[in-house]
Amino acid sequence: MKQRKIPEDLDCGLTISMKVFGAKWKPCIIDTINRGFTRPSQMHREIASAPPRVIDMQLRELELVGIVTKKVFSEVPLRTEYYLTDTGKSLLPIIHTLNIWGEKNKQLVAHLIADGEMV
Repeated sequence: MKQRKIPEDLDCGLTISMKVFGAKWKPCIIDTINRGFTRPSQMHREIASAPPRVIDMQLRELELVGIVTKKVFSEVPLRTEYYLTDTGKSLLPIIHTLNIWGEKNKQLVAHLIADGEMV
């Protein structure tokens, strides 16, 4: 396992929160599942700008921390679906608030990105 040079402050709630759902696509994945797209192939289509491998990796991480639960159906072809746990559902108001903030500020951020002032 890779060891960090500077230890993380795991006593800080914000650090823990960002560790769990702060990756680029995790809020989008949680929102997509909440909107009823529970199969990985559906998520890949809904979040087309995210590489499928990244979505799959972040789904595994979300499952590991109890945000989503995975259900595998024993049929041919094999079918897998993901659902939000109660812990995952508790993130929905936060994600909704982030979405509202993004909608209100998207022109400013798009302008800064276009000018090369933000990455």
